[in-house]
Amino acid sequence: MVNSPSITARRRTQAPLPARKSKAKKSEYDESVCDKCGSGDNAAELLLCDKCDKGFHLFCLRPILPCVPKGSWFCPDCAVHIQTKPKSISMTQTKIVDFFRIQRCSQLAEKLTPDCKKKRKRTTILRTSKKKRKLLPFSPSEDSSMRFKQMQSLAAALTATGADYSNELTYIPGMAPRSANCSALEREGMQVMSKEDTDTLDLCKSMMERGEWPPLMVVFDPIEGFTVEADKTIRDLTIITEYVGDVDYLKKREDDEGDSMMTLICAADSSKSLVICPDKRSNIARFVNGINNHTREGKKKQNVKCVRFDVNGEARVLLIATRDIHKGERLYYDYNGYEHEYPTQHFV
Repeated sequence: MVNSPSITARRRTQAPLPARKSKAKKSEYDESVCDKCGSGDNAAELLLCDKCDKGFHLFCLRPILPCVPKGSWFCPDCAVHIQTKPKSISMTQTKIVDFFRIQRCSQLAEKLTPDCKKKRKRTTILRTSKKKRKLLPFSPSEDSSMRFKQMQSLAAALTATGADYSNELTYIPGMAPRSANCSALEREGMQVMSKEDTDTLDLCKSMMERGEWPPLMVVFDPIEGFTVEADKTIRDLTIITEYVGDVDYLKKREDDEGDSMMTLICAADSSKSLVICPDKRSNIARFVNGINNHTREGKKKQNVKCVRFDVNGEARVLLIATRDIHKGERLYYDYNGYEHEYPTQHFV
């Protein structure tokens, strides 16, 4: 583990003793009290959170702190949202190719085989007007070195979180079998993906297998943790990615505290409801942040929607751009969808 991320030095980790307070900072600390006991006594043992400025006595914390910690310190409430930046990892192009099981014929080079070129030309056919509401395939970065950096960022995030890469739903013995994934079980019905949109999804999958990566970069934020940014402009209605991971029954995961689970099937018979669990196997969808859709500001930041489709009788979950997303813009989607089953007040 590495040390906590550095915070701009505008707060004192420990509240200063009254005799040491300067006139400029006197009013700032005069009212410092412990958030637990309400007392401002024992100022030498009163810590101030480097994020929210609340005070806490060393002996009021649970567990009790034996001494003033070095560096930045965060109260229990803020510590939940402050994540430690993982160590960076270095991966060669060969390791990246192996990590994502990319077809060796491309090797992330600029040159495509004749067959690949035919498939790339097909993207112009699939790009239809918004009025028809047809889904669009992502447009990979033209620079192969940029695609390598994008893949490297995802590989680093997956490695740091202890997950393996997968771009498909996985069915593990002891969890829900593939036969349980029946879209007809959805209690309110599920929209059937058209043949054209299914072809677009398949095109996206095949491009990734060739190393033609979606223009997305995984970055680390000390508050949000790993998050995803657009590495070039992404058009409205573009397929960002499919939400994948291990499929399990919701009833077996009701006490699971993982905040990355995604509804796959919400069945009339709750015992048949399924969720996607991306903690062991996943792709970049795991790092796209859900938005706090309980606020106006949160709704404004949302630029991706989560949509469940019936694809050949099975339920699949896609993340789709709801507007043009510009380079450098972070991706956020409404985690609740239409079900409003999950609280999002603690989301960014």
